[in-house]
Amino acid sequence: MPSLNLGILAHVDAGKTSLTERLLLDAGVIGELGSVDAGSTRTDSLDLERRRGITIKAAVVSFERDGVTVNLIDTPGHPDFIAEVERVLSVLDGAVLVVSAVEGVQAQTRVLLRTLRRLRIPTLIFVNKADRRGADPARVHRELGRLAPSVRPGDVEALAEHDDDVLAAYLDGTAVPDRLADRTRDGTVHPVFTGSAITGDGVGALMAALTTLLPARGEADGPLSGTVFKVERGPAGEKVSYIRMYSGTLRVRDRLDAGKVTAIREVSRGAAEVSGGQIAKVWGLDVRIGDTIGEAPRATGHRFAPPTLETVVTPVHRRGAGALYAALTELAEQDPLINLRQDDELSVSLYGEVQKEVIGATLRDEYGIEVTFRESTTICVERPAGTGAAVELIGTGPFLATVGLRVEPGPPGSGVGFRLGVELGSMPYAFFVAVEETVHTALRQGLSGWQVTDVLVTMTHSGYWARQSHSHGTFDKSMSSTAGDFRNLTPLVLMAALAQAGTTVLEPMHRFRLEAPADCYRTVMPVLARHRAIPLTSQVAAGAFVVEGDIPAENVHALTRRLPTLTRGEGVFESAFDHYQEVTGMPPRRPRSDHNPLNRKEYLLHVVRRV
Repeated sequence: MPSLNLGILAHVDAGKTSLTERLLLDAGVIGELGSVDAGSTRTDSLDLERRRGITIKAAVVSFERDGVTVNLIDTPGHPDFIAEVERVLSVLDGAVLVVSAVEGVQAQTRVLLRTLRRLRIPTLIFVNKADRRGADPARVHRELGRLAPSVRPGDVEALAEHDDDVLAAYLDGTAVPDRLADRTRDGTVHPVFTGSAITGDGVGALMAALTTLLPARGEADGPLSGTVFKVERGPAGEKVSYIRMYSGTLRVRDRLDAGKVTAIREVSRGAAEVSGGQIAKVWGLDVRIGDTIGEAPRATGHRFAPPTLETVVTPVHRRGAGALYAALTELAEQDPLINLRQDDELSVSLYGEVQKEVIGATLRDEYGIEVTFRESTTICVERPAGTGAAVELIGTGPFLATVGLRVEPGPPGSGVGFRLGVELGSMPYAFFVAVEETVHTALRQGLSGWQVTDVLVTMTHSGYWARQSHSHGTFDKSMSSTAGDFRNLTPLVLMAALAQAGTTVLEPMHRFRLEAPADCYRTVMPVLARHRAIPLTSQVAAGAFVVEGDIPAENVHALTRRLPTLTRGEGVFESAFDHYQEVTGMPPRRPRSDHNPLNRKEYLLHVVRRV
């Protein structure tokens, strides 16, 4: 049976989980409608989710419709948990974007729709809460139309704008072909449905569209290929992996590079095997989120901005430091973007203050560890300011390797690039791999301690000593190069080249939009200036003013706390990461968590002793 892996996405409080409940009720999976307020929904299974009334972790439930198995994935709507949404996007065949008919298009709505279109994920839009006071579906339809080609099924003129065949038939007065499914499946247009998840109005039409407008897939044949998109711990502490298969079949007792499969539960039928198109929970594998099963299915990578905040986590009881580290390590398995760091203290990365509260509650409720958090600080990045090069030759130091590296600025948004300026056959391939992997690891901390990005690293020199043996045939490490020599030498050469190039520290900037009563303009604008907000556009209409511009990420939280008082509670502020900008004044520094290859003596003292 073909499968449709469907994501339900929305800005927080648009009614995403309520829509999920209604779909499950209409499909006969549940007997009564669960309530977010009462904490009785099927997908919000965590106690913390029920208490707070928000989705924190993605959940998968299934039902059958028109011969298709629909694996419905409910995702968080709060922007602090956008990393959970990012992991789900890699496994989707289609999506339903939920928009409130009262609040309309909001900050997260824009971010999600832009991302879905960029990834060409077929998407339906459901305008929810049409039964609520203040609902204005027509206004929301216009707002959506300004964001993307959004059409209502049956609206031939709107579809003709995006399909030449439909346009030609419409102008000629001939029979208009039904191309809505084709244009939806290729991501060109997004059909819009309107109704209410609570009353069920309009949900039937949306349900029918799931199998008629979105693509179902299934391929049991072909090479084994899948992706790990979620990791959790079972009641006994065992690792449970959520895997979406693209082709082939995975069975119990299969042996993979990550271990032996000890149990499988396919989410729709509970079967002990999983094939292409399906999703299953798998036990026995030592994997992380993003790992592939068998052949790599498709390119992966960040689809949203990385976290821009970090905080130091401290146990209330000093003797709990070891337990805290172990607990945060497990949480980092479930959310790699936590980016657990340990120098003299433990720190984690964040998208926002709500995520901090959730981490604290999780540590208390699930691990019995009370913690305190230091005030959140901004995560900056470094970029090379120029070009620098360094080389160390074999025989001149404690490492049996020759490594030469050149660093130079790369295009904005390019991340870290690595290329060879020497012949690939000049030494064993494993040594090149060791250098490249170490370059990526070492660049997590630049001259000021921040991750280095938009940099191109070229290996300019290479050399090694071939495997040597004594006369009786035993391996002599003191005369033979190993991958470890290259891993240990690379950070020293790389940091020397980076120091010659110099780096620029940049801070994250958010693009904001503020709408408030017109008479608050003179009060609000000076406060924006004090928070280093830079207005780019400003307009006044219908008794309200709208300002859009840029603001440093570190000032967003403080500004949002002040605005309700300044605008009598009527101001609406939205912001999302937009770009990095060079820090003015003295650049902030971050404590290092490695052996500090910028200090040769200190580095060799630690590394050579460890070797």
